[in-house]
Amino acid sequence: MSTKTPSEEDILRPVNLFTKKYLILFGICALAFGAYLVAWAYQLQQGLIVTGLGDWGTGGGATWGLYIGAFIWWVGIAHGGIILSAAVRLLGMDRYMPVARLAEMLTLAGLSAAGFYILVHMGRPDRMVTSIIGHYHITVNNSPLVWDVTVITAYFVMTATYLGLTLRYDVNRLRDQLPDRFEPIYKIMTIGYTKEEDEVIERMVWWLAAAVIIMAPLLLHGGVIPWLFSLLPAMPAWTGAIQGPQFLSIALTSAISGVILVAAAFRRAYDWDHIITDDIFRGLLLWLGFFCLLFLWFQLQQLVNGSFLGPVDQAEATAHKLEHPIYIISMLMVLGVLVFIFLQGIRPALFSKARAIGAGLVVLTATFLEKLLFVVEGFMDPHFNIYAATPGEYFPSAIEWMSLAGTIGLVVLFFMVLSRFVPVVELHAIEHLRGDHGHGHEEPADSATEQEVKA
Repeated sequence: MSTKTPSEEDILRPVNLFTKKYLILFGICALAFGAYLVAWAYQLQQGLIVTGLGDWGTGGGATWGLYIGAFIWWVGIAHGGIILSAAVRLLGMDRYMPVARLAEMLTLAGLSAAGFYILVHMGRPDRMVTSIIGHYHITVNNSPLVWDVTVITAYFVMTATYLGLTLRYDVNRLRDQLPDRFEPIYKIMTIGYTKEEDEVIERMVWWLAAAVIIMAPLLLHGGVIPWLFSLLPAMPAWTGAIQGPQFLSIALTSAISGVILVAAAFRRAYDWDHIITDDIFRGLLLWLGFFCLLFLWFQLQQLVNGSFLGPVDQAEATAHKLEHPIYIISMLMVLGVLVFIFLQGIRPALFSKARAIGAGLVVLTATFLEKLLFVVEGFMDPHFNIYAATPGEYFPSAIEWMSLAGTIGLVVLFFMVLSRFVPVVELHAIEHLRGDHGHGHEEPADSATEQEVKA
């Protein structure tokens, strides 16, 4: 384990360091996102017929597919990320302070990707204005789509506020070490800042964290998103109260996996072994194991209720799911990660950062596959099977797979660009690691008088 003392220079390394590897990764991600924008332009020109989606009817197929499956997946990652960050602040989990801001940024990036999928799946972006904004006062009460848009927007604003408030402290203290070329941005971020506001901001952030924890089972991935499916009695594969807890467990497993990958990437790129320590990865793996266990338990509840003397249509949908190799593979992937984490708890020598990254990748892949199959199978086994003669088939088209690569590129670009402006590890986390508890009453690093003297 590294014995280096964390410093302000360490957390500013992404802002000040510009390498060839950064440019290569930026280029790859920009190419992936740009390629999908071209594919989306083609889809706008030709219509959704260029995808693997089809009208639910005599033509068979499913009207929802990878687009909606990926939408749920990204929303889950985003909502789980803000819950993780809120838990660090609300419950005093100081051990995870170095990754709290990464979780907040993951929330903003994930919500951006999810919102993008809404635009893509609507076929025509102008429908966002004509179908939602123009009739919001009518549709907000009875449209699941408008619920989604409302919740995503609300939590994007809440998380951005949450992040912006904590950044004011860091930017003010580190102003003289930040690049001069971004000075206008920093002035806007710290407008009206005084040291007396630090205590007030801490209280505001605490209450925001409390709101996130309280609202998670109501409006996040335990509420609005599963209600979109569970309140449709015509779809036996979707309906049922178990969807709320199940979606929330998937969100938390996905988010922790995402934080593990992001934290590992920054640790490797900027030599942060002494900031994002192995102890943090061990802790994240334990939480991942706990939520994997919940995820599998909720899946078991649904399978038992659908298989043992359940309604005929629900039993049929459950049987089809159990026969599908994608479902079996995704469940085995989560179970394998759970077994590894359990064995690591018994024998700590099994831990390694590479295995932690592997566990995160496996869980993210499994949750994506499960959500994709959940959406598609729900359409293939409706309660009123009036099109039994032509059940149809569905497999994502190349354009849909490109959308997944493009949104992953978008999320990576989000981190790469944001890390060039502001520290992705809180100054409070560094002060805590150094045992400096007087941060709330320090003088700003660059006061207004000092700025005048420099000028």
